[in-house]
Amino acid sequence: MSRYQHLITDENRKWWTLGAMCLALFMVMLDNTVVNVALPSIQRDLDTSISGLEWIVNGYTLSFAVLLAVGGRIGDIFGRRRAFVFGVVVFTVASTTAGFAPDNFSLVASRVLQGIGAAFMMPGTLSIITDAFPPAERGKAIGTWAGVSALALAIGPVLGGFLTEHVSWRAIFYINLPVGILAVLAALFVVRESRDTTVGRKVDYLGVGILTISLTALVLALIEGNTWGWGSASVIALIAVSIVSLIAFVVTENRVTAPIIEFGLFKSRNFIGSVVVAFIISFAMMGVFFFLALYMQNILDYTALEAGVRFLPTTLVIMVAAPISGRLADRIGPRWPIVVGMTLIAISLYLFSTIEDGTTFGDILPSFIILGAGIGLTMSPMSTAAMNAVPKTKAGVASGVLSMFRMVGGTFGVAALGALFQSEAKTRLGSTLGGQGGLSESQRSDFAHQLTGGAPHLDGVPAGQADKLMTAGHDAFVYGLSHAMTLSVGIAVVGVLVAFLMISDRAESFDDETEPASEIADAASHMA
Repeated sequence: MSRYQHLITDENRKWWTLGAMCLALFMVMLDNTVVNVALPSIQRDLDTSISGLEWIVNGYTLSFAVLLAVGGRIGDIFGRRRAFVFGVVVFTVASTTAGFAPDNFSLVASRVLQGIGAAFMMPGTLSIITDAFPPAERGKAIGTWAGVSALALAIGPVLGGFLTEHVSWRAIFYINLPVGILAVLAALFVVRESRDTTVGRKVDYLGVGILTISLTALVLALIEGNTWGWGSASVIALIAVSIVSLIAFVVTENRVTAPIIEFGLFKSRNFIGSVVVAFIISFAMMGVFFFLALYMQNILDYTALEAGVRFLPTTLVIMVAAPISGRLADRIGPRWPIVVGMTLIAISLYLFSTIEDGTTFGDILPSFIILGAGIGLTMSPMSTAAMNAVPKTKAGVASGVLSMFRMVGGTFGVAALGALFQSEAKTRLGSTLGGQGGLSESQRSDFAHQLTGGAPHLDGVPAGQADKLMTAGHDAFVYGLSHAMTLSVGIAVVGVLVAFLMISDRAESFDDETEPASEIADAASHMA
């Protein structure tokens, strides 16, 4: 590779670095969506249960969300490039074992390992970009980063559907191998190592353990709450463990010299505003994507691939808007792009809340386009505001915290909207069927829960009554969806207010943005 070294200069190295990080980000984000459309084929091939299928998705989400802050901090301590390469290697190896998985347990285990690898990669991409670019150019770089993320989300369902139908579901994991190898080579070849020079190399293992317990309990409760019941002993116990562990974590971190999460970061209003907006936009975005995917398949009768294609207007607009909003944030600051973006998101969610039984895809196409513009205008300035609110030496932990809030926000969104959806759908079923449906309270509750799974049914129900139930079920689905989207509107409006009140148009300045005098002296001695 040394023969190509002349292609990389001090002037263009940052752009090569951006390309390497975008390549890895593409792989991580692709895996967020590419698996969903392959689940029916996996179920048939591995003869697994619905619960097993859920954990193919949830196992990845759980380990990814829980370890994001840890992955970012480990990069600060031992080197961001080193942590990034470690994450890529783990992710790529886990993709290989997932492709060869002989049973569901092996596949879920591989997905958990993929999440661990992604948790080291994701913060690394943003922190390395932050280190490579000065504050005045970060918006442009992060805009490109966000655009690549949208591209992966757009391609995921389409590519997953094509490979599943024409090759094998295993191919969706094998495609990560060449991408992972290229990402490692690119990182080693073009990315300069960086770390937090204000801390040593001691890891706060106690803090890591307590934070992992707290987030695992919280995310698991959110994932299973609608299935187990929010009032069940298991969910209540998990939430209690999460709260107690979080309190213990705060006490512990205030007593160690190099905490996993530095609470000093939250002294910045820009950083607080950014992570709150990150939580809110993921809450709204993941919830709407989840339920609209079900709506298009369950109500509009699209296949998984056809539904994935119909998300392209949103993701393609994000691809265009994200780089533009990044450059805009460099010029005028992040506040107004975020305020306008969150406002557009709220408008699109309101339009989605007006869906009725006779609504067609053409009716909601404008809503998809507006949603894409809103997300594209928000994501890049939000990330730029967060990274410009902290010293460059803290880029890893800041990136990890930001990504953690995004992941947990998305999990909260699916859980909260799912709970509201099921409650409203159950109420609608009761009023629609009345005493003629022949359904008990528990049967209506079970049927409402099944509406989110794509194939609602009740054992022992005659065919004629089943048809009536399915008609009522479609009506209840649309009713529940409308109310879930209304909740999302309210959350998005809160995001508008947070952005306006807490995020400023000016980036904070830090002494460590310039090269330390000791490093300048070392460089001068080498030149001499």
